[in-house]
Amino acid sequence: MNIIYKTPEAENRHIAYETSGNKITLGDDELTLNLSKYEQDDPKHIDICFDATGCLVVGTATGRKYVAEIEIPARSYTEEINGDQTERVPVPFDIDLCTLVLWEID
Repeated sequence: MNIIYKTPEAENRHIAYETSGNKITLGDDELTLNLSKYEQDDPKHIDICFDATGCLVVGTATGRKYVAEIEIPARSYTEEINGDQTERVPVPFDIDLCTLVLWEID
């Protein structure tokens, strides 16, 4: 996974994260997302925020302060010939192609 620090000078003041397989966990096991479930034919952008009570939420509807953004590239395909037909086959999801943008937190 590619990591971008929105405020690089504050590198030690970002939310903790860890990846395992296709999943990313943010905070102290507070929020886990299986990023492969979000992959689509178009790029996907996911906002992670703190809500008014300081809990992590996905999206900005109840979010009050940005914590992170996740960028998932569009799904890619290969073409395979199957008899008389050419089929588009999705390439397996690769979390290493995703980008995590970390915002400074207090």
